[in-house]
Amino acid sequence: MSLRDSRGCPVSTRNSAAVAQYEQALQLSVSYRLDPLAAIQTALEVDPSFAMGHCLRAGLMIMATDRMVVPLLSESIEAIESLGRRANDREQAHAAAARSWLQGDFAGSVRRYGEILLDHPRDLLALQVAHVGDFFLGSSSMLRDRVAQVLPEWDTSAPGYNFVLGMYAFGLEETGLYSRAEDIGRRALEINPVDAWGVHAVAHVMEMQGRIREGIDFLTSRESDWAENNGFAFHNWWHLALFHLEAGNVSQVLDLFDRRIRPAPSQVPLEMIDASAMLWRLTLRGVDVTDRWQALANCWEPFVDHAYYAFNDAHAVMAFVGAQRMDLAQRAIAAMEQKCSGTDTNAMMTREVGLPLAQALMAFANGNYADVVLRLQAIRTIASRFGGSHAQRDLIHLTLVEAALRSNQIRLARALIAERTQLKPSSPSNWQLTARVMEMGGDLGAAAKAMESAETRRKAQFMPQRNMALSG
Repeated sequence: MSLRDSRGCPVSTRNSAAVAQYEQALQLSVSYRLDPLAAIQTALEVDPSFAMGHCLRAGLMIMATDRMVVPLLSESIEAIESLGRRANDREQAHAAAARSWLQGDFAGSVRRYGEILLDHPRDLLALQVAHVGDFFLGSSSMLRDRVAQVLPEWDTSAPGYNFVLGMYAFGLEETGLYSRAEDIGRRALEINPVDAWGVHAVAHVMEMQGRIREGIDFLTSRESDWAENNGFAFHNWWHLALFHLEAGNVSQVLDLFDRRIRPAPSQVPLEMIDASAMLWRLTLRGVDVTDRWQALANCWEPFVDHAYYAFNDAHAVMAFVGAQRMDLAQRAIAAMEQKCSGTDTNAMMTREVGLPLAQALMAFANGNYADVVLRLQAIRTIASRFGGSHAQRDLIHLTLVEAALRSNQIRLARALIAERTQLKPSSPSNWQLTARVMEMGGDLGAAAKAMESAETRRKAQFMPQRNMALSG
């Protein structure tokens, strides 16, 4: 007789030791702790025909967004398919969803994972892969609603309930429902304080609302919950650095970058994305990070011709132009141009957003700021199509603002900066941009008032927390 997992979902194996090891690996996956891949490998050694074990390994490979893991993804899918009817319907559905991803149909894959949840709403693996997939596709409403669809079937009796709440909180945040997002995120953390995704959701709320002091306090006071033995810690460190950057604390941003965000030359795409994004923000502010760019570009170089996922590719180009490796930037763009002729999901993402952004980055590096404005103006309202969060995609708007300023398009720059300041009036950096554009336009009085507003907001939000800004 086949077994069920701890949430009541059927598994085809009769090996209880393999199921127990699967439970441990899944717990590590949804909590982003330690090494879930090593844990599921142990389960597969116990039972090589354990279909759900192969399903979990396939899900981990999908969430990596790395072409280098495609052989292992393919191996996992083939292992399930080779079992035939010995794998149950749920496991075969996982294999079909993963195969869609392997074939480049990212959107179809995410849809198939979502369909599994219609029959098995407590399938935590399908939910995590679908949720992360919605993030990769920039589907903000589905980040929220896919989780909402299964929530009635979950409660504290189901292992992993807090992780489901954390996912829902992030979806709520990405659709602008900040108060509810924070409430749900904090509820997730009350159940399980070491839920890194729940921490991440609350940090996103604070970032979007410009709550700099609270964001720093929240992340640093909970550091032991999310930073130890956690594969997602680099991204929460990135959020902490964003708060410090907003406050103008460049030295602390650099310290966080060197000690936490990029302490070693990792070639994990998700980690390199955050490194590129932070260095680009610093570069826009005129901070010299040349050596860091060089080291990062070296790590991106093996990915230069992949054109596997447009969001990654654009951040690779960012590193190449930051390091003045125009040869690599041109190669990456050429690979993206070739990808555009395809019909799969990434071809669309590349064609509509990724390639124009990469070309704009190259133009920015070459000082063709008017060209940057034209390219980014065309994509800024559809940028979600190539994935990421609002906080991550804000880099596009920041680059557009800087290009408008540098090309002396004062009226456009003033309008773009007004957008930012109206959305986040507590941001010192937005008021600094306001002062800059007012000064360029000759309105020195307004510039002085804007600088005064920037300093007032900086002191109000950051100075009282000065001594607890960094820990560890």
